[in-house]
Amino acid sequence: MGINKKVILPRVYLVYFGTLILGLLIIGKMIYIQYKEGPSLLARAKKQEIRIFTLKADRGNILSDKDNLLATSVPVYEIRMDVAGSNISKAFFDRNVDSLAYRLSTFFKDRSQAYYTRILKKARASGNRNLLIHRHVSYLQLMQLRTFPIFRRGKYMGGLIANQKTKRFFPFGQLAARTIGYVNQKEHLFVGLEGAYSNVLTGVNGKQIRRRINGGAWLPIHNDNEIEPRNGEDVITTLDMNLQDVAENALLKQMIKHEAEMGCAVLMQVKTGDIKAIANLRYDKNSGYYLESYNMAIGEKYEPGSTFKLASMISGLEDHKFKLSDTVSVKKGYVDYYGRRLRDVHVIGDGLITIRQAFEHSSNVGISKVMQRAYKNDPSKFVAHLYAMDLNKPLGLKIAGEAHPVIYSPKDKKYWYLTSLPWMSVGYGLELTPLQLLTFYNAVANNGVEVKPRFVTAISDGGRIVKKFGVQVRNPQIASLSIIRKVQSLLVGVVQRGTAQSLKNNHFQIAGKTGTAKISIGGKYIPGAYNATFVGYFPANDPQYSCIVVINRPKHGYYGSGVAAPVFKEIADKVYATSLALYMKPKTDTARESIPLAVNAAWYPDLKIIYKDFGIKTAKGSYAETWTVTRDRNDKVVFRSKTFAKNTVPNVKGMTAKDAVYLLENMGLTTHVQGRGVVYHQSLKPGTRLVKGQQILIQLTNL
Repeated sequence: MGINKKVILPRVYLVYFGTLILGLLIIGKMIYIQYKEGPSLLARAKKQEIRIFTLKADRGNILSDKDNLLATSVPVYEIRMDVAGSNISKAFFDRNVDSLAYRLSTFFKDRSQAYYTRILKKARASGNRNLLIHRHVSYLQLMQLRTFPIFRRGKYMGGLIANQKTKRFFPFGQLAARTIGYVNQKEHLFVGLEGAYSNVLTGVNGKQIRRRINGGAWLPIHNDNEIEPRNGEDVITTLDMNLQDVAENALLKQMIKHEAEMGCAVLMQVKTGDIKAIANLRYDKNSGYYLESYNMAIGEKYEPGSTFKLASMISGLEDHKFKLSDTVSVKKGYVDYYGRRLRDVHVIGDGLITIRQAFEHSSNVGISKVMQRAYKNDPSKFVAHLYAMDLNKPLGLKIAGEAHPVIYSPKDKKYWYLTSLPWMSVGYGLELTPLQLLTFYNAVANNGVEVKPRFVTAISDGGRIVKKFGVQVRNPQIASLSIIRKVQSLLVGVVQRGTAQSLKNNHFQIAGKTGTAKISIGGKYIPGAYNATFVGYFPANDPQYSCIVVINRPKHGYYGSGVAAPVFKEIADKVYATSLALYMKPKTDTARESIPLAVNAAWYPDLKIIYKDFGIKTAKGSYAETWTVTRDRNDKVVFRSKTFAKNTVPNVKGMTAKDAVYLLENMGLTTHVQGRGVVYHQSLKPGTRLVKGQQILIQLTNL
């Protein structure tokens, strides 16, 4: 049977023309896409395959006065695993999952091997490609993780994902923690120096363009538009961490002894206002321990009690209202003002005492009587003196949270009463923070020049100083120098003859004032609740440091002399024992009469500087590297190196306190110092076996 062309040919033509039309449509669509939709589609593709990433800047460091790191940023890693990745076969996973689980369990010590096995298998079954393993892993830990089963095959073959982040690290832990502070962006908390200088520390983030390649990784594209991050600058503080450690431990010991609720201790340099130590402790009920959780020194205002009598004395003496030799009667031990009674703890002397004695023995009756008599008809004049001494003004610290002082005047009708003057004269009915009170006492130590407390001396960038912060004088003279001299003698008298005789010693003189003040809430005083305070400076004849200690609600004793003063003493003793400047002063104009030329052992670099400064000649070529023995030869000092055996108690006789303490404590002994000058006796016999942690007492005698 033949082919019917009439039937077949039309069908062939139809298929041909249909294919031709379809081809033309495809070509037309291609041209349309190429020239019409092409640019937008290409842009979309690039957007999916190219992305701008933020390059985070490293936060700057916070440093101590000796460049110790107080706060720094360290890299931490969040560890995840691509458990269901196609490069990890089922057979390989099944063979190694138990081993990986075992290593993770023993490494992190947070979960059992069975737990890790279970979550790994479950993640594999569910197709999880981003399983969280651990949130905070150090770089060294990451290096170890990379040796674990499965992980050792690397990121793509072993599924190990390490997302780098940074974490703020505080090498000294709790020491000055509240002053160093922190930043919490989510809660908008800017605390301490971290918060105050956050704009300096933060730096500027950079930008980088990256392209995604096969496997999902993003690689940088090299182009001229990349912006490098600029790391934050460093903040150099005034804090001395050795003194900070002393202050913190001395305060902690006393607070534990008295079961106090809260306390602070601040050490300041007189001339500069530099804060060398600032300890703040508060009892934490959850942990059952004392923590640096609140900056009491800056943020807590309280009635200062008897420590405020210094301001009263300055005001009255400045107005020539009385002389310190004038007498006042305190025979009853109390005095009534408009139906309200003010008491002394006990009757002082025979009841008729001088104003000097009233201050030294902290008589509320005596001081209030004197001030009431002086300013009863014009209390505004007394308050004007307080305002002129800046006691009503905040310090204006860069650190956030400073409480505003409260000192009312007769113009404040709502808060001023007939009893306000006598009570204010002895430190009640007004409020100051510990640091504000210390700044006032520091001005008295500084012969009337009030300097602002300084926490930061400089900003540096890569070790290069870019900004310095000088000493700021708040008030060039809070009172006339003659009056300052008089009240300085009062503060010395408190220690020599008055309420703080426990601080009296034969080595250096302390000046200061005790304070014991009741605590009020809502205008009502709480029975048995007190703040114990001691504030002062040392050495009294040439003030170098001022210090305040406040202990809140001690349960066993509450007087400033018994609760706060011991903390002050421990801090002052440590500063004295380790500060060459406090006692290496020439007694005459002749250096050779005051500086020892034959020294048993001393630190060579220090001794060389001292001899050079005093113009004492040294023998040519005479040299030592570390410890040295010196001898006086023909009006010249000869240096010879000295060594100490590692495991025996060294002979420190003839050494200065600074050198002896440095040597002994570096050898692992706990050192206690008595006296001033050079060592003449040590409790552990030289040459005996050394046991680390053992106590040793060194006694000094004058040079």
